[in-house]
Amino acid sequence: MQPTRSGRPDPRAQAQQAQLAASLAGAVDLAAVKARSEAAARAQAAPPPGAAAPAGAPGAAVVDVTEATFQAEVLDRSFQVPVVLDLWAEWCGPCKQLSPVLERLAAEGGGSWVLAKVDVDANPALAQGLRVQGIPAVKAVWQGQLVAEFTGAIPEEQARQFVTELVRATTGGAVPGDGAPEAAEADDPRLDAAEAALERGDLTAAEAAYQAILDAEPDHPVAGLALRQVQLFRRADEAGPDALAAADAAPDDVAAQARAADFQLGTGDVEGAFDRLLDVVRRTAGEDRDRARRHLVDLFGVVGDQDPRVAAARRQLTLALY
Repeated sequence: MQPTRSGRPDPRAQAQQAQLAASLAGAVDLAAVKARSEAAARAQAAPPPGAAAPAGAPGAAVVDVTEATFQAEVLDRSFQVPVVLDLWAEWCGPCKQLSPVLERLAAEGGGSWVLAKVDVDANPALAQGLRVQGIPAVKAVWQGQLVAEFTGAIPEEQARQFVTELVRATTGGAVPGDGAPEAAEADDPRLDAAEAALERGDLTAAEAAYQAILDAEPDHPVAGLALRQVQLFRRADEAGPDALAAADAAPDDVAAQARAADFQLGTGDVEGAFDRLLDVVRRTAGEDRDRARRHLVDLFGVVGDQDPRVAAARRQLTLALY
């Protein structure tokens, strides 16, 4: 796996995650919500007519969510873009003020985030699982975790600031599958020095070259992904094959498991690296579990969302978390 200028998803979609100041991770029992969603999905093959967009519609900026579609439309999708839940009811006057604002902002977002609308009267179990105390209620989900929220109608300026800060802190505004910048940067001469360094095996020089590009252009889509790949190669080289034996001897040592996963991914064993960290997520809890999850998500960013092995591992991660 060598950094390339093409054949990769838009690396902006892998922008380094920032910690949301208003983090509410763990505040709501999403596991219970997910369990009800799965049960409803088995009983209901399709969402009701009149949804804002069909369940799973590619690129839909606004979707109606039910218990049956919560898993796919909220939890699964939140591993690619942040999902903002708008919990409303037909009788709620303030909801009728806020919802159109959120829908307009979602359309303007161009796929950088998704608005998922939940009718609390039609989906009382979802409202209960999400601990809704009043409506309108807005809750943001990123990588299967609740990360921010507010209650009540707010001015458009504040709503815009809420979603802007959410997107900036999660994906940096990237749109999954948007490959438009490829051609524009395919001939960027600044990449030549980094690629020449890679060809002669000089990871230090390659890392410095990619970092120099990012220092001048932080959102450069090719250099960002390539730098993460080079950093992986360096970690894999430092870990060496001994990392596997060390990890096997210390199954509860998250750092050892992460080093072993880096070595596996750096040597081409993508599924082995993913499976190792998935096993850690399944058998640990608390901070250890979160460290394993975050490292696994980082490795997803190195491989790229268009790789089917990433999609499969994301599904397994969702199951492991809930």
